[in-house]
Amino acid sequence: MHIDGSSDSAFSSVLDVFMQILEDPEQRGAALCVQVAGETVIDVWGGVIDRHAEQLWQRDTLVNIFSSGKPLAAVVLLQWVSEGRLQLDIPLAEYWPEFAVQGKQQITLRQVLSHRAGLPAIFEPLPAHSLFDWQRMVSAVENTSPWWTPGRAHGYAPMTYGWLVGELMRRVAECEPREAIAQGIAEPLQLELYLGLSAQQLPRVGDVMRMKGVLADAAALRLMKAIGGDPQGMTAKAFANPSSMMTSTNKPEWRCMQQPAANVHGTARGLAGFYTGLLQGQLLDEDMLSEMLTEHSLGLDLTLQTKTRFGLGCMLEQVDEIPASYALGAHAFGHPGAGGTLGCADPEREVSVAFVTNSLGASVLMDPRAQKINAMLKKCL
Repeated sequence: MHIDGSSDSAFSSVLDVFMQILEDPEQRGAALCVQVAGETVIDVWGGVIDRHAEQLWQRDTLVNIFSSGKPLAAVVLLQWVSEGRLQLDIPLAEYWPEFAVQGKQQITLRQVLSHRAGLPAIFEPLPAHSLFDWQRMVSAVENTSPWWTPGRAHGYAPMTYGWLVGELMRRVAECEPREAIAQGIAEPLQLELYLGLSAQQLPRVGDVMRMKGVLADAAALRLMKAIGGDPQGMTAKAFANPSSMMTSTNKPEWRCMQQPAANVHGTARGLAGFYTGLLQGQLLDEDMLSEMLTEHSLGLDLTLQTKTRFGLGCMLEQVDEIPASYALGAHAFGHPGAGGTLGCADPEREVSVAFVTNSLGASVLMDPRAQKINAMLKKCL
């Protein structure tokens, strides 16, 4: 079994958990980074990055972190709020006039970031190839009516979040989302986090594969039932309209496009560094970070059909809901990504954690692999 990197001996039990994860025959590769008070105490990686098990995971291997990248776009927009370029409670239509149709005239950035805008899915059926046509997807969002009265409920927006925040970035700063995230986060902190890869970066990317024989938890079963029971319903459309959302992860077109909801690629080191930057005040001032971590949404998620709790662009801890717990601390925050990736932080312990993998599990929210790592880390701190 290939494992490389470095780990502080005080966290050897956490390393043991990581090694146990890689011993699973269905586990291809993964990386783990833990930073405490700005110091890296674990930075390890192992396994393989390709489906033929011929290429070892390297220090600079990149992997799609899916929705774990959502907080990056949120932080850039909150930086702009601090600078006065944006306001949380002014209608998006003030910056994006074409958005002010189909009952969306009063939707705000605050509602988008807390999944209260009523726009988790596009209503009109879309052909598979439209996924890679930014203007086509933005027009589809513009022409979709809210699925509920904005502000009255919440429902996770797995993909539309990306066109909503990405187009807002383009309107406000006249730059592409890739550039906004690079300038606001990745370049100042020298983090390997990229929205839209260059041709030179593509050979470093790990192929993503689903693990076989992994049991789905209750939340995942409810979601699958909702999707299968009503293929034309909101939840099904949120994850599969267009259908290429579910089938494109390993395609060059996916890796190169700029969809802030789902296709940031990075290293565990980069993702952990993002949370350390937040904890140390390098990305947001204290007041804006507090706003980000304030509970905005709690209760039944109309998309995921399970209980979720959101701040602005991040998912907050739910101690009483095991599938939704970071297993780290009562004030933990961050965001899971499809299939197992997790980036999170615990302000009380000044700890940032990132687990990234190319082996997709069946959980909807927190993956048991990441939870086991965090539970053991908590004991070590």
